[in-house]
Amino acid sequence: MPKKPKPHAATTTVKSATFDLLRAFGIDNVFGNPGSTELPFLSDWPDDIDYVLALQEASAVAMADGYAQATRNAGFVNLHSAAGVGNALGNIYSAFKNQTPLVITAGQQARSLLPLQAFLGAERASEFPRPYVKYSVEPARAEDVPAAIARAYYVAMQQPCGPTFVSVPIDDWARPATPVPPRNVTRELGPEHAAMQALADVLANAKKPALVVGPAVDRAAAVELMVQLAERTKAPVWVSPFSARCSFPERHPLFAGFLPASPGQLSDTLSAFDVVVVIGAPVFTFHVEGHAAIFEGATTLFQITEDADAVSVTPLGTSIVATMTPALTLLLDLLPQAKRAAPAPRAVPPAPQAAEPMAAEYLLDALSKAMPDDAMLVEEAPSHRMAMQKYMPMRGQDSFATMASGGLGWSLPASTGFALANRERRTVCLIGDGSAMYSVQALWTAAQRKLPLTVVVLNNAGYGAMRSFSQVMQVRNVPGLELPNIDFVQLAQSMGCAAERVVRCEDLNAALSRALSHDGVFVLEAMLDSSVPLLYAKNG
Repeated sequence: MPKKPKPHAATTTVKSATFDLLRAFGIDNVFGNPGSTELPFLSDWPDDIDYVLALQEASAVAMADGYAQATRNAGFVNLHSAAGVGNALGNIYSAFKNQTPLVITAGQQARSLLPLQAFLGAERASEFPRPYVKYSVEPARAEDVPAAIARAYYVAMQQPCGPTFVSVPIDDWARPATPVPPRNVTRELGPEHAAMQALADVLANAKKPALVVGPAVDRAAAVELMVQLAERTKAPVWVSPFSARCSFPERHPLFAGFLPASPGQLSDTLSAFDVVVVIGAPVFTFHVEGHAAIFEGATTLFQITEDADAVSVTPLGTSIVATMTPALTLLLDLLPQAKRAAPAPRAVPPAPQAAEPMAAEYLLDALSKAMPDDAMLVEEAPSHRMAMQKYMPMRGQDSFATMASGGLGWSLPASTGFALANRERRTVCLIGDGSAMYSVQALWTAAQRKLPLTVVVLNNAGYGAMRSFSQVMQVRNVPGLELPNIDFVQLAQSMGCAAERVVRCEDLNAALSRALSHDGVFVLEAMLDSSVPLLYAKNG
């Protein structure tokens, strides 16, 4: 007798195959702002994957960025076609510079309408986010979409991590597709043993070595290995210019400070050292012009980085391509304990004094003392960064994040992503008044989800960093630097947050206590002295 036919399984569609991939990759949140070309993807949303609604596409990307950094897994973003992707481009650029793994999908008009220049159609959609994505595609066929999303995930997660992009026409989601099985892909890259031995020999024989740490150490959860290396070498540890993470505890006796992004000042800082080893950072990120004497050969330079592009532009010395954990582990195995005397620890600055109007230094010192020990600080207050580095020492692993791009509008939604991933501890967003206005709508998402988030708005009524640069560059009468009469308390309350303003130093500690202990989102607007320090010396 003929065998009875097996019952047919439910038809696999592009959409169901995609959700199965998300589950297999451990992606439990999708960040987005919906549009008509995304509705087939969003319909009948599954219960086991959370849709996190942002009120603007740039905020959706930054929320996913913060969440991905906190979980160390790719964030998944769904954007609207064309204009929606355009809205998001600034924070896609920040994610690229942050080296954050993101899989970004965007809607597209129906394939049958694309030849007709349809409304909401994106021409050459895969070209739009380039060059700030690692991989970008609009699949040739609907059935190719799941494989494209799988590839986007693997590329995003491969070191150096970064965003990827897949454009999906509106009518693709319901089409039949073959399931794409998830694969195991290794991501650590071991260093060349001979190069590491040469580095170990140079370090062992150095008279006065220095270590420079960058954000890749913290991203790799390798801060403890970095501490062991510093203690093994008894070398001072500097932070690379514009590091977006904290890769060394800033109250450790070997912590030396933050390197300036001026070629002349950086060269002067490192000129006393015969060997400089840069770990997890470019050599070097500069912001202003100047003479980089560090590249004239008096100092022996080594670099350890997973970023082949960074290696290709390093002007001098030896670069070792490897991920942080295997590289630091091997170097510790090869390196003997140094017998040289450790440098004197960095002096702890005295506490700032109260004054009227309130100085940023006073607020930052008070905030540092009031924050819980396990709190995460997400910062976007560039005019106050030097004061923050002085008065708010970070503890190391997973304690600090900022945007590596220099583009504003990242930190407020990113802090929402960090808080969503870390509900068991407090996230604190420290942000300038100018920066806050780029993405203030992120407060609504945080309030809707009752996240443990404290937002401290440093209100100096203007773009403080631009005021500083205008002094450094000796230019006058620059328009557009003043931002009077923005009421952040009313803005925050209108979006469902608790909020208050603090003006006097004598009221600050009580206000911080309320802001940091509130069950949910609390916005504290601090009215500050409008004067700002120079970010660089006037001679560059």
